[in-house]
Amino acid sequence: MKKGKSVKLNLYNPIKTVYGTVDSKKLKSIYINIQSWVTPKDEHDNWNRVVSNLSREIKHSVYDSINSNIFQNKSIVDLDLRTSGISHGKKSFFNLEINLYITNELDFKSIEIKDSVKDIVQSVFHHNITTNKYFDFSTTKKEETL
Repeated sequence: MKKGKSVKLNLYNPIKTVYGTVDSKKLKSIYINIQSWVTPKDEHDNWNRVVSNLSREIKHSVYDSINSNIFQNKSIVDLDLRTSGISHGKKSFFNLEINLYITNELDFKSIEIKDSVKDIVQSVFHHNITTNKYFDFSTTKKEETL
């Protein structure tokens, strides 16, 4: 029997957003997946530092926007952006996965969970994607960057 569920939440262009769970019957955790393609705005000497700083900033945005009535303060934020392939004029795949743990029993389809997830995605989008000084984001690899 299939227990996992996911919901597409494409709220903002140029990111694709999905949230879901691996077990909707005994809901313990929720994942949020944000994907995009990034193109560097300029050349940079140390992409490892740029990506690790971006990851840290995203963690802060997630932590600041978590609704503690629904989710525990512990979370896992995993940014997958390969620094070895980043070069000016070339697109790289950006994958962000956020795992959140539920405090009380809730239904996966509840409006509280959906609104809390939207708040987290909105925070990450506005604080880390639209204002990013290193990367332009786009929905697909072939599409022009915004």
